[in-house]
Amino acid sequence: MRPIRAVLIDIDGVLTVSMRPLPGTVAAMQWLRSAALPLALVTNTTSHPRAAIAAALAGEGFPVSAADILTAPTIAAAYLNERYPGGRCLLLNSGEIGEDLAGVTLVRGNDPGQVDVVLVGGAGPELSYQALNRAFGQLQGGAKLVAMHRGLYWRTSEGLQLDIGAFVTGLEQAAGTQAEVVGKPAAAFFAAALAHVGAAAADTLMVGDDIENDVLGAQCHGLTGVLVKTGKYLPATHRDASGTPDHVIDSFADLPALIGRLS
Repeated sequence: MRPIRAVLIDIDGVLTVSMRPLPGTVAAMQWLRSAALPLALVTNTTSHPRAAIAAALAGEGFPVSAADILTAPTIAAAYLNERYPGGRCLLLNSGEIGEDLAGVTLVRGNDPGQVDVVLVGGAGPELSYQALNRAFGQLQGGAKLVAMHRGLYWRTSEGLQLDIGAFVTGLEQAAGTQAEVVGKPAAAFFAAALAHVGAAAADTLMVGDDIENDVLGAQCHGLTGVLVKTGKYLPATHRDASGTPDHVIDSFADLPALIGRLS
């Protein structure tokens, strides 16, 4: 195997749960910094802009800044500006992420006009029947469905919580359409992350707790996948996955030792 030259790291379930550090993760991140390995935190999180995520992580002792973070909304903005420039966009999302959607024309909640894109972020209280039915109507009218991701659940301090994937599937089935997914495991997401760290896929690790979207998705694009047994990890999901992770470790705290063995 070629030497590791960069690391991509998921946040929720890998470094933190409900933004509280998992044991040993701050020290492991500090080790990566001392080793001068380029890194990026790559997350499908859609509830907070990357500046707020960086501030929360730094407040817990992680040596990171907003420049180290790539989020599904920032990738979505680039995608929409390229594919649907100037298009009117209806956003379904839990959380304020407007600052990460630079250049995207978001319609107001009381705007009755037809939109070009229904952009779906993360699940939460905002995804009421009325909001979903409005999106369904727009899709029937010809709007494209773009999903920041289609994860089914994530782990919080209160346990596993339902995520947007179930709603994306429902909208697809009801409207007879197919979502364009821009977050992990989309090729564009990993390409942007590799460009950010300036490394080739074959030289880069992807560390995540979602075996399909984080780990096997990365492996499909030539990266080396590392699955951690924290966050949303479930033995049954691991057993029934569509492939085999390159490496499995108990937690992110064990990453320095793994990199040492691979070097």
